[in-house]
Amino acid sequence: MTTPSARVVADAAAATTARRARMPSAILLQDVDHLGARGTVVDVSKGYLRNYLMPRNLAQPATKGALDEARRRHEAADKATQAVVAKATADAEVLSRTVLTISQQAGDDGRLFGSVTNQDIADAIEEARGVKVDKRKIHLDEPIKNVGTYVVVVEVAEGVTASVKTMVVERK
Repeated sequence: MTTPSARVVADAAAATTARRARMPSAILLQDVDHLGARGTVVDVSKGYLRNYLMPRNLAQPATKGALDEARRRHEAADKATQAVVAKATADAEVLSRTVLTISQQAGDDGRLFGSVTNQDIADAIEEARGVKVDKRKIHLDEPIKNVGTYVVVVEVAEGVTASVKTMVVERK
């Protein structure tokens, strides 16, 4: 025989489990703090979904059609990411074989009048190979101020880098 307090605890646990089973699922349309990332299916209360998430276009109810559409969107995004990485890898191979020659005015001792900056290197890459590179993705510790040969690291895409040999020569 069970005690009345044990029955109350068991009934409360069963009620909580039943309530959770009835909680609607939602697909997040945007990243939501403390809930999940975009495209994630989460269990939320009806009121939270109806009164907070849906009016702000943060989530939608997880119906069968919506789940299929979310899966298709996710697959399309994966294919697009793979295509970007493949193009970036091909561009990185081309850039790794590239030797840039940048001419600048220099003094007799080889010091440049001015310097070769990230923007100068980005312009030279675009002129030589037709590959547009953001100047912020070119990693130079400091601008080049002397005539010589340098190896410059260029981040073509997230996680894809290329080393470009850059020759700075004196303009005559």
